[in-house]
Parts: sequence; C-alpha cells; structure tokens
Amino acid sequence: MAGDRQRNTPSPTPEVMTIDDLAAYLQVSKSSLYKLAQEGRVPGQKVGRHWRFLRTTIDAWLDKRVTYPEAGD
Repeated sequence: MAGDRQRNTPSPTPEVMTIDDLAAYLQVSKSSLYKLAQEGRVPGQKVGRHWRFLRTTIDAWLDKRVTYPEAGD
C-alpha cells in the first residue's frame, strides 16, 4: 500500500563522522580517505585506532580548496 511505503530519505550527516560517514559524504573510497588522513591531507584525528572527522571542519576544508576559473576562461 502506498501509505505503508518508507521514504528513501538520506539520513542526516553526523557532526562527528567516521571514515565510513566521510567516504559517503565526499563520495570517495575508504582506502583513499585512510591514505589522505594518514598523510595529513584531510583534516581529522585519530581516537584510539579510529579516525574521526568534524563535519564543520571538513566543510571549511572543502570551501578552502575550491578553485574558480579565471575571468578570461
């Protein structure tokens, strides 16, 4: 029945993300993220053996990395 169907709404992104959360958020593989995190190229921190990423920090990092085409392009 139509009223019984569940909507496929994406779950909200948590404020503190795991490597799985961040991989889904950025649409990249977990192996790429592990490498970037270990090299310090993506902002995150290890808590014990696990990586954690603040969504606000990731958003600011993405904003900083945006490149815009030059006016003549």
